[in-house]
Amino acid sequence: MRLIERAYALSESLLAEPLPRRWAHSQGVAQRAALLRPILGPDAELMEAAAVLHDVGYSPALATTGFHPLDGARFLRDQEGLDDRVVRLVAHHSCALLEAEERGLRPELESEFELERPELVDALIFCDMTTTPDGHPTTPAERLDEIVQRYGPDTTVGRFIQRAAPEIYAATARVEARMDGAEPRQPM
Repeated sequence: MRLIERAYALSESLLAEPLPRRWAHSQGVAQRAALLRPILGPDAELMEAAAVLHDVGYSPALATTGFHPLDGARFLRDQEGLDDRVVRLVAHHSCALLEAEERGLRPELESEFELERPELVDALIFCDMTTTPDGHPTTPAERLDEIVQRYGPDTTVGRFIQRAAPEIYAATARVEARMDGAEPRQPM
């Protein structure tokens, strides 16, 4: 089975029934990743797989630490033996080191999972932070506001996402700049 097919099937099996909204979001993030093919080249399939899998750690079947990037990456590495690069992207998606710090898990995340190449980290941030919880396109500002409103500004997630906002904006701007230079340009 190809990596993308395996990733979609695995994500659906873990998210569709217990967390249908999270499954819709994951599909939307993967659709955004597919739009980045012009700038990803040979890494396009890897990115789409990481995009559809990025939130599997929310699955009740996997949640052990309560920190979904770590739980998801551990499962994908230990139980599924997925490509190391996909696992690293899931582990570090959307500025996860900052949230890990808030949760006291930064040393574990850093020691278990290396960072992937910066342009791929940026691409996954872009895909996640331009997709609503229901899987529709949005702006980074709207997405960040939605996260703060949903969780509350003084919660672990609320504090982390506010700290991460400058890097999220910078990463999405870098991806948009790369797409502006890519041919053919596809609508974002």
